[in-house]
Amino acid sequence: MSKRIVLLLVPFLLFYALPVGAVEKEERTWQDEMIYFIMVDRFHNGDTSNDYEVDLSDPKAYHGGDIKGITEKLDYIKDLGFTAIWLTPILKNEPKGYHGYWTEDFYDVEEHFGTLEEFKQLVQEAHNRDIKVILDLVVNHTGYQHPWLSDPDKQDWFHERKDIRNWDSQEDVETGQLFGLPDLAQENPEVQEYLLEMAKWWITETDIDGYRLDTVKHVPKWFWEEFSKEVKSVKSDFFLIGEVWHDDPRYVASYGETGIDSFVDYPLFNEMVRVFSAPDESLSRLETIWKRNEAFYENPYVLGTFIDNHDNPRFTREVLLKKQNPETRLKLALTYLYGAPGIPIIYYGTEIALDGGEDPDNRRMMGFRADPVIIDYMTKLASIRSKFPSLTRGDFELLYEDGGMAVFIRSYEDESTIMVVNNSTETKTATIPSGKIGENKELRGLLQDQIIRPSGESFTITLDRELANIFTVNEKSGLNWGFIGTLIGVWILFGLFLYFAKKRGKNKA
Repeated sequence: MSKRIVLLLVPFLLFYALPVGAVEKEERTWQDEMIYFIMVDRFHNGDTSNDYEVDLSDPKAYHGGDIKGITEKLDYIKDLGFTAIWLTPILKNEPKGYHGYWTEDFYDVEEHFGTLEEFKQLVQEAHNRDIKVILDLVVNHTGYQHPWLSDPDKQDWFHERKDIRNWDSQEDVETGQLFGLPDLAQENPEVQEYLLEMAKWWITETDIDGYRLDTVKHVPKWFWEEFSKEVKSVKSDFFLIGEVWHDDPRYVASYGETGIDSFVDYPLFNEMVRVFSAPDESLSRLETIWKRNEAFYENPYVLGTFIDNHDNPRFTREVLLKKQNPETRLKLALTYLYGAPGIPIIYYGTEIALDGGEDPDNRRMMGFRADPVIIDYMTKLASIRSKFPSLTRGDFELLYEDGGMAVFIRSYEDESTIMVVNNSTETKTATIPSGKIGENKELRGLLQDQIIRPSGESFTITLDRELANIFTVNEKSGLNWGFIGTLIGVWILFGLFLYFAKKRGKNKA
């Protein structure tokens, strides 16, 4: 037997002895994404030449964040595990429109943020890193001083100047002014054509991957039907995620009939903030919200889930108001966010426990010199979520809940994961019947090293106070006789090789 034959046999034997890995990963879809949400002006200043009118002491003024700053931080974002970014509007805004929601020109980039070419470069650099780009878009209103308001030929481009007085009247909601902002009349054919062409232009010009649609409920459904059809004629997999700020999921879900793919999940947000901002709160209503979402939405797996954003006080503020530790509370909330169904949307600064009250205090400038504890934890969660399809595509069932200790199981095809959250102030133990998890199985912890094997007919899972873990469900381990046998075979072959090599050496002598 020659040396060449032995060496060729070794890798084959090792390959067949090792455990079979997961099935080749399925094609990535939007429910597999993790989104990092950035307020452009408050993230990172990459170009000081556009810093005019910047006043860091004024929370309602520009603070210097720009497109170049985001481009410079794409590796930071990717290292956190994010696969998509959502940017607040970059269109040219009127003075003091640092947030981007007071449009002055629908076809130009706000000069404080940079140029169209810089934005194209940002999209290209993001795509080079396999990061998708979602742009915030407003078609409900313009800025307070838009040039159209003084154009005699465009007076019928706006609805009558009136506030929304009856929020239960859909007509009032769609035709009234939000915070006094001039309300566009989408029923005017010229307005409709302008907005649709504009939305398509940004896609073809910059190659963005999706729109986050602002103030969806303030625009008629028939317009969104046309909008969805038109933008997807440009890019078939273009993603639309809408903001329908309403507590009734049936109301929100009704906009899914227009072709909008996803919505930010405000009912879940409200419950998550309540549950995780302080200990000893039950998690049972979280499953109730999921069951409701399953019933009302065509695809609840693409709902955008979040624990803070630019319109509500920071999660950290809610925690501090209850005299709790933000790091501890964030870890629990983030575990649920990454482990439960939906697309996690992380507002910039959450990874450093950025504080902030009501708007505009919740839009503070990002800091990059911070304690890495939450950053490391979030990065680990992202890695786990990306490796296990059951965490993005699996069903969702609450197996146990008592006094803030909750055990959830997610299953997809032959894979199952278990998420355990102890949201209480004491060590808790949950007993789960083996039949709920599977026979001859064991649990292996991913956030903390734990191996849990069944005792009799059940699994006993214990977690210290205010901790969470995600477990894989594996075949019960023992000695891998196949692998051991292969190693023995390899050594025998190696011994034979040495024997024949020695014998050949003697014959030559």
